[in-house]
Amino acid sequence: MSSLDSVQAFLGWCTVINMSMLVFGSVSLVTMRGMIAPLHSAMFGLDERDLARAYFRWLAQYKIAIFVFNLVPYIAVRLIA
Repeated sequence: MSSLDSVQAFLGWCTVINMSMLVFGSVSLVTMRGMIAPLHSAMFGLDERDLARAYFRWLAQYKIAIFVFNLVPYIAVRLIA
């Protein structure tokens, strides 16, 4: 196996794992928001409205990071190989 194949496999699995974590986090926030929001609100001193924005910002930034550091390099390596 060449090193390019190893990099391709590594980036592919990183993308799968990170996308799975993003989906799990999104589903968790949607389904358990009633239980999580009061706890996070008390921990961080945010009201519910600001907390909703923080959740959305976190999910958006995580998704962008996955695209920039995992998916785009994976596609580039696939095109090279």
